[in-house]
Amino acid sequence: MKNILLIIVIFSGAIAAQDMRQNAFSSLFSDYKANRVGDAVTIIVMESSQATNQAATQTGRSSNIGLGADGSMDGEAMIPSVDFGMSSQNDFEGSGSTKSAGSVSTKISATIDSVYSNGNLKIHGSRKISINGEEQTVLISGVIRSIDIQSDNTVYSYNISDAEITFEGSGMIDRNQSPGWLTKLFHWLF
Repeated sequence: MKNILLIIVIFSGAIAAQDMRQNAFSSLFSDYKANRVGDAVTIIVMESSQATNQAATQTGRSSNIGLGADGSMDGEAMIPSVDFGMSSQNDFEGSGSTKSAGSVSTKISATIDSVYSNGNLKIHGSRKISINGEEQTVLISGVIRSIDIQSDNTVYSYNISDAEITFEGSGMIDRNQSPGWLTKLFHWLF
């Protein structure tokens, strides 16, 4: 009877054997980090950009041509004096300056699309917010390293390689900020 009971315990343990990775999320000693297709991560978007460009040009050109003649004959007959002069000047001065700054801060959830052979994870996510007819859509995609995932399954946006973060808006405010079709036609023609 003991032998039969021992054989049943051994076979039931072999039949119900589980992968260690399956039980990692329920362990008291380890944190579960997203690492499989379909797992969710939270992206903390903290992006800021600044760009400044300045240019200055100054050129000048000047030229003078002169011709003068004066004469007399035996002191009695005076030959009229001839004087000729020509001058040209060309100056140009130009300058330009551009400055751009932007800042974005938000959180968005993304899911893992695929796992590369080196352990990197391809992610994508989107969020659509609609308030009073104004829609704002945030799209994000890129590649993250599993080591950059924090214990609470968050990743900072500056740790995403090949990151594409897009903010799109539509609604009354968006329509009023863009020029009308007649203005666009005149800008295209001229």
